[in-house]
Amino acid sequence: MVMVEKLFSVAYYIFIAALATLGLLLVAALFPIEGNIQIKIVKSGSMEPTIRTGSIVVVKPHTSYAQGDIITFGPDTKKEVPITHRIVGIQGDGAQIRFLTKGDANEDADIKDIAPREVIGKALFSVPYLGYVIDFARKPLGFFLLIIVPACIVIVDELVTIWKELRGGREKNRDS
Repeated sequence: MVMVEKLFSVAYYIFIAALATLGLLLVAALFPIEGNIQIKIVKSGSMEPTIRTGSIVVVKPHTSYAQGDIITFGPDTKKEVPITHRIVGIQGDGAQIRFLTKGDANEDADIKDIAPREVIGKALFSVPYLGYVIDFARKPLGFFLLIIVPACIVIVDELVTIWKELRGGREKNRDS
């Protein structure tokens, strides 16, 4: 019985940690801070197998980029999604520099070259499939199921624990 309680306790704390991590990732993805690390969701397979569709990519701005770097660039609005591709060439220098980019899964380089001001940042790492979860959590039903319901379960569990402690304390006072 003690072993079952310990396993439940460990599972409970893992659940709390996963819930907190998901909440932090959701907040970081919803409210990107300019000039800081950002989390982007990969919506296409152009970088497969290096970065899979549905992954999150963690992006940080740099002062310079080199051939072979994976960068995220382009507008990031409700209607437009930034692109994450590899730099396959650099043209010009100084203020005239332009990056030639290409998705690893694409046969041809991108038609439009990229100016440094269009670059959001360099990809530090990616986590496969987590983007699907964050994208779902951004929707009202997903937010309710992945954030609100588990948070309510934790709150109710803590309230029950507090209630049991208070009741136990009262019974001890009566006995003495």
